Amino acid sequence: MKITIDIDKLLAEGRIDQDEYTRLKSLAFAAEDTGSLAFNILISFGVIAATLGAMALLPSAETALTLGLILSGVGVYFQTKYAKNWGVLGTILLLVGTLMVSGGILAITQGGVVGFLLVMVFCAVGGILTKRTLLIILATLALSATVGAMAMYGYASYFLVIRQPLITVILFSALGWGAYFFSLRLSVDYSHLAIAVSRTSLFLVNFGFWVGSLWGDSLWLGNDSWSLDSRSIIPAWFFAWAWAIALIGTMIWAARQNRRWAVNALSVFGAIHFYTQYFENLGASPTTLLMAGIIALGIAVTLARYNRATHSAALINKLN
Repeated sequence: MKITIDIDKLLAEGRIDQDEYTRLKSLAFAAEDTGSLAFNILISFGVIAATLGAMALLPSAETALTLGLILSGVGVYFQTKYAKNWGVLGTILLLVGTLMVSGGILAITQGGVVGFLLVMVFCAVGGILTKRTLLIILATLALSATVGAMAMYGYASYFLVIRQPLITVILFSALGWGAYFFSLRLSVDYSHLAIAVSRTSLFLVNFGFWVGSLWGDSLWLGNDSWSLDSRSIIPAWFFAWAWAIALIGTMIWAARQNRRWAVNALSVFGAIHFYTQYFENLGASPTTLLMAGIIALGIAVTLARYNRATHSAALINKLN
């Protein structure tokens, strides 16, 4: 049932007080925002449909690049000038435009290093202008592609490829720590962007260690082209021990700094490292599977207790 009332008149007549007036007005704005959201989404679908139609008529990398730049520019404009009323539309247009520009650049450069560097710069600039972490994460992933990182999908199979584990570990360790310390100097509006870079780098560093602990690193010097059975110059055991040391050291630091997200993420990668080496050396048998299950339960219980304790401590600090 809908009821129409004039809250300004009710306030003037003294039939409601100021608090009730403010509460009713906020509810009215909420309904208005809901309608604005639906309108933004409707317009976004229309723009995207028209863009796809243009792409179908003129299918080329240049078309994708041109239309993507237009959509991205309009998206940034709405995000920076009219964020309150057209923020959702701006976000959608910017994301679609970014993907189109990235695809166009990679098609023109044939997926070369220069192409991924351009995509990284484009996504980073868009992310900073609009303060969107998704674009910053895409920029970090584009940088990882310049050193041979990629993910693939085949029939019922997923693949993670790190072609240069050592360079990946060094590059993103430096980037991750640098972004973290830089975030401490930034304002609230931008610190979350640096944190997103740091967290994405943490994943990439651990992926680099993971692949290196299995295959080593040939530094692309052993063969003309990279392959899983290439002759390794840096042995797998070096990555395995370095990964364990890095995980333990970083986890101790994160726990002391009360960085719960980092502790949880590092715990997951610690379990991955443990089980990778566990099954690589002991193989899969009923006994090893039973022990693995018991250890996994122990890790889960320990992590749950840690999260509960740190959450309780955070609540107490807020109350005090």
